[in-house]
Amino acid sequence: MIEVFVLLLSMTFAETDYNNPYSPIITDKPAYSWTEKIQMKIIAPSWNADRHAIDSIGGTDEHSIKISTREHTLEPYRFTETDVNSGIFTAEVILTGFLHDVDGDGKFDTMPRTIGSGPTSGFLEADRDSAVTISFEFADGIVLTESIPIRWSIGTIDFSESEYPDDSALVTVVDPDLNLNPEALNHIPIRISSDSDVAGIEIDAIETSKDSGVFVGNISFTQDRATSGAILYAVPGDYIHAQYDDYTLPEPYSTSDSLSVKATTRLDMDAPLSRVTNSGIHFTDGSGRQLTEFSTADQIQIVGTITNKQEFPQPFVYILQVKDERGTTVSLSWIGSQAAAHQNLDVSQSWKPENSGAYKIETFVWSSLAESSPLSLPLSVSLFVR
Repeated sequence: MIEVFVLLLSMTFAETDYNNPYSPIITDKPAYSWTEKIQMKIIAPSWNADRHAIDSIGGTDEHSIKISTREHTLEPYRFTETDVNSGIFTAEVILTGFLHDVDGDGKFDTMPRTIGSGPTSGFLEADRDSAVTISFEFADGIVLTESIPIRWSIGTIDFSESEYPDDSALVTVVDPDLNLNPEALNHIPIRISSDSDVAGIEIDAIETSKDSGVFVGNISFTQDRATSGAILYAVPGDYIHAQYDDYTLPEPYSTSDSLSVKATTRLDMDAPLSRVTNSGIHFTDGSGRQLTEFSTADQIQIVGTITNKQEFPQPFVYILQVKDERGTTVSLSWIGSQAAAHQNLDVSQSWKPENSGAYKIETFVWSSLAESSPLSLPLSVSLFVR
């Protein structure tokens, strides 16, 4: 114990080495946004004046602690010991930003102020690109400082999955600049739309925890009723779009600039094969008379029937492929359309064989040519041309 006491005395009166401070000032983050809470810690065992009580430092003009930005200052600011005889002193300050409209509605969303004397009562105004400096007069003529940057960042928005089944989705925004009140759960609006409902909806995303700067919103999808609340009309195959406008951008943007931050996912890209029934094909001539024999003189109408088994319209592409007896494709054509809910639809394409021989007719029903997602199993039939 005597050795410890001697060590503390030597720390108090030793010559200061500014490159290796013996009373470090520590913050909980390496950088902050403009309205975050700063947790500060000063390790100063030589200021543990009473080992049987909770001590304070910095609360008087003598050996004061100053918390400041470029234009605003809290001084003196009091830190208190974490525990009896710990020699570790802590305090916190909430940054309050400057007057600014963060959502583009023409109204200021911040309440800048500089007030408080510590250890947890401080509010300090801060600019977009600035710094917070903590200064501690450790001893007469010896001032230790620590400076931490303040900066805005461009937010991000993401869906939790790149594809979703047709029920619900989770969207997340990460933007510390929108953590306007670090002692409460903040809310932000996110616009959600689909290919089938481009107007879409606006949902309320809620901060995951106090001071996190991470916001999460949930949406559900419907195919049998209109968009309402947090339920969006979207059919399988639709792209789902999420967007929010970031009005807190770093340099070289100005404080009056904004940026639309977007994300996209897909609703059930790999459509189940049970959504559309491909009922087979038959052959007719130009007048609609059914053909059972074929020659190179015939203009053959190849007629297929599909049925949309769903409660909502289904875009589709009906593809017809004709191969000769060597497996070479001699004809390839397609028709794009949309089948209404529960609609039976005949699809007809024309083919005139150039040579006699055996042929194989294949049909495919896809969601689109670009995605190549099958809506039903492919069908094939063979015929012989005289």
